[in-house]
Amino acid sequence: MDISIQDLIHRYPGRGKRPPRLALDRLSLHIDGGAFFVLTGPNGGGKSTLFRILCGLMRPSSGRVTLGGLDLLRQGSAVRQRLGVVFQKPALDPHLTVRENLAIHADLYRLDRTTFHRRLEENLVWTGLKDRLESPVKNLSGGLARQVELVKVLLHTPPLILMDEPTTGLDPGSRHAFLRAVRDIQRREGLTLLMTSHIFSEAEEADAMGILQGGRLLAADTPGALRASLGREVVVIQAHDPDAMEQELTGRQGLAVQRRNGEIRVEGADGVALVEDLLAHHRGAIRHLTIKEPTLEDVFIHITGQSLDQSDPAGDTGGRSLP
Repeated sequence: MDISIQDLIHRYPGRGKRPPRLALDRLSLHIDGGAFFVLTGPNGGGKSTLFRILCGLMRPSSGRVTLGGLDLLRQGSAVRQRLGVVFQKPALDPHLTVRENLAIHADLYRLDRTTFHRRLEENLVWTGLKDRLESPVKNLSGGLARQVELVKVLLHTPPLILMDEPTTGLDPGSRHAFLRAVRDIQRREGLTLLMTSHIFSEAEEADAMGILQGGRLLAADTPGALRASLGREVVVIQAHDPDAMEQELTGRQGLAVQRRNGEIRVEGADGVALVEDLLAHHRGAIRHLTIKEPTLEDVFIHITGQSLDQSDPAGDTGGRSLP
């Protein structure tokens, strides 16, 4: 079940002295059926707005969205029957037990008892819920309640699953186990999965990913291709005189030099050769020197010229495309 987004625009109306805000700016994106796609970017970049539109909870200002060939605005009821949705906050009855919440969901999708129990067992493997099925949800920790929500949406294995920051509230171990379980199920069932996340490392196992900032899609490709666009290595330098060091490196042919938070980042170089040269000729000017393989967060910094903590939470900053 593919996803096709064409020239999507959404503006939030102004309130009082607050002017209208452009949340999505002519966003176009195609996600192949059966793919695991992760949409990343800083908070306030437009991910949740897009998510609400795809779920049918919000009408865009303009543009077109089709899911599996169905027009979202004109055939919304048919689209929703084929969706599984995980919101940022669990949608559970706190007074019912874990098992009762899951059983109600299974009944809504007309799962027979055998199928329900089989899928429940499959999806409990990565959780800490095996001994808590008879516990009321209100007695669970936030992380465990989130796990119930994630198990619930996987029970009926819809052809398209939308997940908005699904690992919120999970510790690193549970987050890793959940992502591994989701990936296994997605591959086995041939599901299309769109997940939003502001944690770039969560996109590493995706078939493809996009970076959204200020309502604009700045880049979309496989994680490996996006990392490769930076070269094999990134050299990060902390210098006693950052201005002088930046000027020295900027004048060298073939290097992409950026300065962020007092650090100088150099891309496109033979990292080992650059480090050897710096130590040979500028050792006294260097406080700290690191050479590393580029990460997806490095890709974001390269594209936007900003680190995550510098990004505008209002979601109205610009960016530049990958070369």
